[in-house]
Amino acid sequence: MYIHIGEDHSIRVNDIIAILDKASVKNSELLTEFLEHHQDKLMNLSKNPFKSVVVTFDKVYLSPIASGTLRKRSNQVTIQEI
Repeated sequence: MYIHIGEDHSIRVNDIIAILDKASVKNSELLTEFLEHHQDKLMNLSKNPFKSVVVTFDKVYLSPIASGTLRKRSNQVTIQEI
């Protein structure tokens, strides 16, 4: 199944490694360094400041959708697959 992560972009739930909120990224030197290191794989889906970061095997997405909303969507998809 797929979930919508912003700007008409959907990704497979099974490809998601992590969904991080903006506060975690801004307050963590390690996460900031991770984003800088993966700049070539970074895809900004947000026209305004991003609300969450979605990490997959291939890319890192800056999403305009809150991490809590994305988590709920991924949980709903998982329940529907059962």
